[in-house]
Amino acid sequence: MAGTPFQQLVRGRRSIRRYLPQPVEREKILTCLEAARLAPSAENAQTWRFVVIDDPELKARFAKAAFSGIYAQTKFAAEAPVLILILAKLDFLANRLGRQVQKVPFFMIDIGIAGEHIVLQAEELGLGTCWIGWFSIRKARKVLKIPRKYKIVSLLTLGYYEKKPSREQKRKPLEEIAWFNQCEH
Repeated sequence: MAGTPFQQLVRGRRSIRRYLPQPVEREKILTCLEAARLAPSAENAQTWRFVVIDDPELKARFAKAAFSGIYAQTKFAAEAPVLILILAKLDFLANRLGRQVQKVPFFMIDIGIAGEHIVLQAEELGLGTCWIGWFSIRKARKVLKIPRKYKIVSLLTLGYYEKKPSREQKRKPLEEIAWFNQCEH
């Protein structure tokens, strides 16, 4: 792979769905969370919050509830040693007012940046991740007793991967997705 170390990191990152049963060291989890903490956010609101689930018994209860019924296709996530539930604590200016005026939920951009900081930091540490949006938010809230002041946004798996997919992901060519000084007509 050519390019800078960062480009190599980004090119090598894959969504991981099979994990070794090996626990992830707390220090590595904290390093990933620190990367997220340093992410930029609208009006520096820092709306992200993270619930790390690494206790096997709690993770099993969470997975049984959150990945059941129509969400069963994401039950692979139960095998990850760590689940990170990503929450948003919305503030008035950057989120509610911004959404009304600009029609953009800025907190979702902020959450995406912070979550991707976790993903890239994990990759650098030799850990795999997978973004998950398909799970029962209602049951996740109930199992973890998440107060209503937090909006559950997403979930990340985290762990040592069994085998990293080697194939390059198909991506659209740059000229199809980016233009200089005008939009494609």
